[in-house]
Amino acid sequence: MKIVYSAPASSKAKLTAILEADPYAHPSFSRNGYKVKDGSSLGEDKANIYLYLKCEEEVAKMAEEKLKDVAAKVPADVTERVIKKIEDEENSAEAGFGAIFG
Repeated sequence: MKIVYSAPASSKAKLTAILEADPYAHPSFSRNGYKVKDGSSLGEDKANIYLYLKCEEEVAKMAEEKLKDVAAKVPADVTERVIKKIEDEENSAEAGFGAIFG
């Protein structure tokens, strides 16, 4: 499952603290992996930061609980745009590394 949350840019330190807390727990954000992007780098609201999670149900439930006071899920249309931009970025990076090391 792929989920996108947004939070005000002023909450970045609080969001980061939640994401980096207890990295060896099961489940944890660190073990699952995540991406945090500024809204301006995604062509979205520059006053917000966006958290992208590609995870199983267990992590999704944990995220909902731990992030409820800091971030909110974005509407479906924003979710689709953010996921597409992040995945396109990842694919471009992989293609670049393939050209270097391939």
